Amino acid sequence: MSREDFEGIERNACPSVGACGGQYTANTMSSSFEGLGMSLLGSSQMASPDPEKADSAAASARVLLEAVKNNLKPRDIITRKSIWNAIALVMATGGSTNAVLHYLAIARAAGVKWTIDDFERVRQKVPVLCNLKPSGPYVATDFHAAGGVPQVLKILLNGGLVHGECVTITGRTLVEELRDVPALPRSGQDVIRPLDRPLYPKGHLAILRGNLAVEGCVAKITGLKSTSITGPARVFDSEPAAMKAILAERIKPGDVIVIRYEGPKGGPGMQEMLAPTSALIGQGLGDSVGLLTDGRFSGGTWGMVVGHVAPEAYVGGTIALVKEKDSITIDAGKRLIQLNVPAKELAARRRKWKAPKPRYTTGLLAKYRRLVSTASLGAVTDAGAE
Repeated sequence: MSREDFEGIERNACPSVGACGGQYTANTMSSSFEGLGMSLLGSSQMASPDPEKADSAAASARVLLEAVKNNLKPRDIITRKSIWNAIALVMATGGSTNAVLHYLAIARAAGVKWTIDDFERVRQKVPVLCNLKPSGPYVATDFHAAGGVPQVLKILLNGGLVHGECVTITGRTLVEELRDVPALPRSGQDVIRPLDRPLYPKGHLAILRGNLAVEGCVAKITGLKSTSITGPARVFDSEPAAMKAILAERIKPGDVIVIRYEGPKGGPGMQEMLAPTSALIGQGLGDSVGLLTDGRFSGGTWGMVVGHVAPEAYVGGTIALVKEKDSITIDAGKRLIQLNVPAKELAARRRKWKAPKPRYTTGLLAKYRRLVSTASLGAVTDAGAE
């Protein structure tokens, strides 16, 4: 490819300035905050240069001032039911795996009881309605033009899948805010589907468990030809080491890549695995290679990938005991992630395992490593606080 063609693609691939155009982490969190009740409906998916964005920002400022005057605080808005609404929106729009980490942390900060298993409860009830990138063809501006978050929330509300009595930042309930939104998405578009014609009958963020992740982990299962794989482990103790092997074309169809020591403590800070997953897609291996990690993913990640494996390798989780060529099974249908090695052999490996030296011993990252919790609690730094 010529440099001119490359730069032309790069400069024209995104629909606008601002956050990445797909339903990646930024758009996932901003749109879910509409469902949470913490931002104005319709505000999150506007294109940054459009005049309506300035109008929306002005409206947000006015509403914020009113909330302050009325002593309406985030903890009045963020409840277990409103977090359900936010996660229902994430599931319906095919959002990022990072929503799991963020909402575990948000719930803790708000004093709301919400566990990793609650995401699975929402997933079982809420279908994927939006055909958005990375697993579909449409972007945020298409989503906004089709009715955006308000349209999806109205569909979910009419289907009994969100709690309409939740108070929003305006002081009005979600039902009141959605009163004038059409019951059904407009015809002639395929961005937002009705409940009776979803892209997938259940949500796309599955919580898997097994001997490799007794605390749970997160798999994104939309857009895949198959949601299960059993294959030989290809083990790497860092993201750069895995990337080097992928670029050298040492990964073959059927392999299950393990990237470890990238968890909250091991990283420290949960490295984002966008580069390895992008390279696998670029080599045409997205449907034929599995990847699991105690780190996390970009919202743009796609493929048979499993993140937030907990307990992480740094604290002696089973992922630390995996050896090259061990058999691993990832089965999203059964919600299973399994290292196919006898328990007696794993116990012997555990006795020999030693924690690696920390990557940082002083400064902020060393302090973070000492304080941070497991990913299954949201990688928060106050888990031991009273």
